[in-house]
Amino acid sequence: MAEMVKLATRESFGQAVTELAEQYPQVVVLDADLAAATKTGIFKKAYPDRFIDCGIAECNMVGIAAGLATCGKIPFAASFAMFTAGRAFEQVRNSVGYPHLNVKLVGSHAGISVGEDGATHQCCEDLALMRTIPGMVILNPADHYEMKAAVKAAIEYEGPVYLRLGRLAVESFNNGDDYSFEIGKGITLRQGDDITIVATGLMVSETIKAADALAEEGIHARVINIHTVKPLDEEIILKAAKETGKIITVEEHNVIGGLGEAVAAVLSEKCPTPLVRMGVQDVFGYSGPAKDLLKEFGLCAENIAAVTKKALGK
Repeated sequence: MAEMVKLATRESFGQAVTELAEQYPQVVVLDADLAAATKTGIFKKAYPDRFIDCGIAECNMVGIAAGLATCGKIPFAASFAMFTAGRAFEQVRNSVGYPHLNVKLVGSHAGISVGEDGATHQCCEDLALMRTIPGMVILNPADHYEMKAAVKAAIEYEGPVYLRLGRLAVESFNNGDDYSFEIGKGITLRQGDDITIVATGLMVSETIKAADALAEEGIHARVINIHTVKPLDEEIILKAAKETGKIITVEEHNVIGGLGEAVAAVLSEKCPTPLVRMGVQDVFGYSGPAKDLLKEFGLCAENIAAVTKKALGK
């Protein structure tokens, strides 16, 4: 049994891309003067000749990554999510998405848990932006082992990928010894027939805690981990909808354009089901300690449990 690891997924990303570099010599890493924060500095130290610091110029960084991809390289272009997905959106769309190039876009420090950096850096729009780009794969791993597996999957996938990283350390819940990651396939972490809670990224561990607390009260919530926001695993969502009858989505992202809307689209077209979307409710964040902010925005185990009971009329 693999040991429990408590790390931010940005740290796990830095470790993974570095460990895989020998096996995949075509991997190169680009950063926008944030190597210490995005943890690409780990790669830079091990492979300085395969690392490019583009300075505070994310648009240019994405363009360079696109050019490298046309030469057979597998570039990982990293910055804060606000800048990779936000500032460089035009280059991501036109230079990477449109020609469907093999570029891996890395958005670190996503969501409210950026904490003290405040609203300007708390990117709660990146999933929505990336979902609009045709052919873009969106990965939002939930713990150390899942991130390491996701990085390998991203390398082996031919085409554009957006990889979301978190700043806040999170305890691992997957078993690294036998964990199997497949792009586009959700994972049922807890069985239950009363209701289904679908979570992604940092919110998965909070959802597990909520489900375990609910079980002690006799409420059996199914928990589904959606590590791939796009393409969405419609099969696992529809099966849960038919078997439990109610669904809650939980994401550290604006409820507009993210996981909740992706699930809502599938349900409305194929299996109309009562749905509650938990996330940032169409507002900007503000500065404060990450854990306090998550509680303030209702993105914690206690509130997930409370919302679940309310949805069940209990």
